[in-house]
Amino acid sequence: MSTTRPCSPGDRGPEPSGAPGASDGGAPGAEASQGGAATVASGSPGGRQVRRLSFDGASGVVPLARDFARQALYAWAWLPAATADQRAAAEDVLLVVSELVTNACLHAEGPDGMVLSCDNKVIRVEVSDRGAGQPAPRTPHRAGRPGGHGMFIVQRLCLDWGVVRTPDVAGKTVWAELGAPA
Repeated sequence: MSTTRPCSPGDRGPEPSGAPGASDGGAPGAEASQGGAATVASGSPGGRQVRRLSFDGASGVVPLARDFARQALYAWAWLPAATADQRAAAEDVLLVVSELVTNACLHAEGPDGMVLSCDNKVIRVEVSDRGAGQPAPRTPHRAGRPGGHGMFIVQRLCLDWGVVRTPDVAGKTVWAELGAPA
């Protein structure tokens, strides 16, 4: 389902600056390489954990984003997976991360940052860029043709997704939410 709501139904929205659990600027366990800067916040209200990655000056941003997401999945005990369903859920998160970051590379000027947040039921992926375009699944979807499948994949794998724009600020944040494995 495509939407332009800033948050999915029932979402508490982003943590305000300075709120408990907001990024503290360098907690251990958040590693980034090739120029990216990572921060971790845990113990947020409602048990939500948050990790942020800045792509400033980074090269190889898609593998960097996947590695960062994989580290978060290990920290949040989504990996190592005990069952095939849990493994599939973790792989879905990594695929959505890849698709959103790749779209920012192809259709914007590259991603600015990524935020991953997780509670016991949902993981949220947010990728910010400076692009003006509106992401949407290609219609009609042509499964046999190369390219143009990214947002179709995101739509199929996610509980919900959407776009957030801030007035008078260039760019957007594309977000997607996936359910935790059973």
